[in-house]
Amino acid sequence: MTTSSSRSLADWFTAFEREAFRLETLDDYSQSGGVEAYQAFLAGRTQPESYKTATWLTTVGNATAAGKRMYRVHILSRPLTDYLRFELSWGYRRNMTAGEEFFILDTTGRDNPIPDAPDFWMFDDKAVGIMAYDSAGKYLGSEFPSEDRLTEFRHYRDIALAHAVPFPEWWAQHGE
Repeated sequence: MTTSSSRSLADWFTAFEREAFRLETLDDYSQSGGVEAYQAFLAGRTQPESYKTATWLTTVGNATAAGKRMYRVHILSRPLTDYLRFELSWGYRRNMTAGEEFFILDTTGRDNPIPDAPDFWMFDDKAVGIMAYDSAGKYLGSEFPSEDRLTEFRHYRDIALAHAVPFPEWWAQHGE
């Protein structure tokens, strides 16, 4: 298998063999895709057709149909930002139809157990893509740290999962 440094983040979404895990730490990714859908959400319009049929759904659907797991934990606190209301009510619920799993680590009224964790994707416990964003939520790119840091990111994942609840359970209690 090719080393993580020779693959792009996009390459890993088809190359991973067992699981892809994402940790989301931001309250706003509004400039990183789905901008038209986000604007429709804010205006109270229906979901654009392009959002309902986004290529991400094909990526997730192909992976899960092949028996692979795609899942994430989002660290957040209430009250939700407009962007989080959009992401959870439209994005997560849409992506679940393709087989992606979501968990919420709600820090409302408690400390974040992993305050220094960055946004990242981890593939098969052997490659990590650290995500970089600007202050407006625009994706700037990713970098793959050396393999000697994998333990650090496994630790972030394991702590996040230990403190998170499945999204459907969280949404039933706190969603709109």
